[in-house]
Amino acid sequence: MKSGKSHLLSTLTIGSASVSMIVMSSCTGGVPRVEKLPERPNVLWIYVEDICPFIGSYGYEISRTPNIDRLAANGVLFSNAYATAPVSSAARSAVITGVMQTTTGTHSHHNARTVESAVFLPDEVVPVPQIMKEAGYYTYNNGKDDYNFIYDRSKLYNGNHSTHFYYTLMGDGHWRDPERVKDQPFFGQIQLEGGKYTLPQPARIKLYEAYLRPEERMDSMVPELPPYYPDHPVVRKEWALHFDAIKMVDYDVKRILSELEEDGLLENTIIILLSDHGSEALRNKQFLYDGGIHVPFIVSYFGNDPRIKKGLVRDDLVSGVDFGATTLALAGFPVPDYMDGMNVFDEGFKRDYVVSARDRCDFTIDRIRSVRTMQYKYIKNFFPERSYMQPQYRDRRKEFVLIKDMFEKGLLNEAQAVYWKDTKPVEELYDVISDPHEINNLAEKAEYHDKVAEFRSILETWIEETDDKGQYPDNIEALRFMYERWGERCINPEFDIVKAKPRAGTPAVSIR
Repeated sequence: MKSGKSHLLSTLTIGSASVSMIVMSSCTGGVPRVEKLPERPNVLWIYVEDICPFIGSYGYEISRTPNIDRLAANGVLFSNAYATAPVSSAARSAVITGVMQTTTGTHSHHNARTVESAVFLPDEVVPVPQIMKEAGYYTYNNGKDDYNFIYDRSKLYNGNHSTHFYYTLMGDGHWRDPERVKDQPFFGQIQLEGGKYTLPQPARIKLYEAYLRPEERMDSMVPELPPYYPDHPVVRKEWALHFDAIKMVDYDVKRILSELEEDGLLENTIIILLSDHGSEALRNKQFLYDGGIHVPFIVSYFGNDPRIKKGLVRDDLVSGVDFGATTLALAGFPVPDYMDGMNVFDEGFKRDYVVSARDRCDFTIDRIRSVRTMQYKYIKNFFPERSYMQPQYRDRRKEFVLIKDMFEKGLLNEAQAVYWKDTKPVEELYDVISDPHEINNLAEKAEYHDKVAEFRSILETWIEETDDKGQYPDNIEALRFMYERWGERCINPEFDIVKAKPRAGTPAVSIR
């Protein structure tokens, strides 16, 4: 694939640091055109941050989610959908292009934030909203974009945008925008904070109080903890808050459905509920266990479309790259040949496995790959000498501090302590049917050596055939940007070169 040719349009200032946020244009030859656009369905993504499918219709009876359940009752629920990455910008880059982030070089979290660390999409790769916008759709994103590549936002979306705190762009669009022509079909995204509702901010607390009756608050109940967490009141409350967050998502879904009904759009709008990756919990986000990559994926339609059978539950393996491809197909577009994604409604759709990848997450450098089938999860740790819980952005949170202290005092059992040790195994293998929490590593058991070799071969072939960019050194300017932002928390040896040669006049600081 060739690098896209682009030109610098703007430089934005974020906080106290001057960040060259480059917004570029790219080649779009061969974008298909759609005829008779007013007859095309609208498509709306309800894009939720940081959640696993702790949802009633996914079998979590403890969750009260009548509005999400309404989506499932009027559409197809996919029970085995998995993100391509356990962190937002990498996963979102794959979703919006339909191409694995490790193929396009967008695999490192919050990369391409400066002129020097710019990442361009290959010429032939056109983001999904750009394809639809150039064909006549009104496209918008309400919330953060968070893509690890350079783009001209006006080619992807209508409407205004601003700068998000975490060095990304965010939009304020809506299908009600006056710029949208009457009866013009739209492709919209509404970003919901999802798992981030657990963070203690006053506005979120007010939402909790308005929607959740005290007796329904999960933190007043006794949810079952996964076995990799110690049973402690602080940990229990933090875990419970994830279920509360799902209820807040349900509240948002109710509001969105009400607005569509008010505008007479509900029966001609395909609604897709998805998440970027799993929940914020410590062993979930940024890791390739199911808690970090298992996501909800519901395709709902209140009108009549024979492809979308109401109330159907499918257990097919689905990858995050399939979300964009399926969106295009449902709107009447052919799925581009360059896409790794497939239309899940195609006859004969089938994946034998899903590959997911974790690379640098802000200042924390690691490289992990997983291959998941219906029965097994294989994980390869390319830096086994680095702890699972090496310094990261969450390491000052109270549950993190608590569990680390319990580990140092010898108060954790083996299943809980393994993630706090100085090293990790090179390979992991789990039977996810008999061991859904991925506790019992089968990789070193003699009877599984052939199975491990089979998965190792699958991954090695995939790395070679896709030219997995994670095997190459990170961009030095991207590392410099992280060091200037996070300071002494950048402990990995990859940062040594930028520590030795800091940018003149830009001292490193610690962001707490």
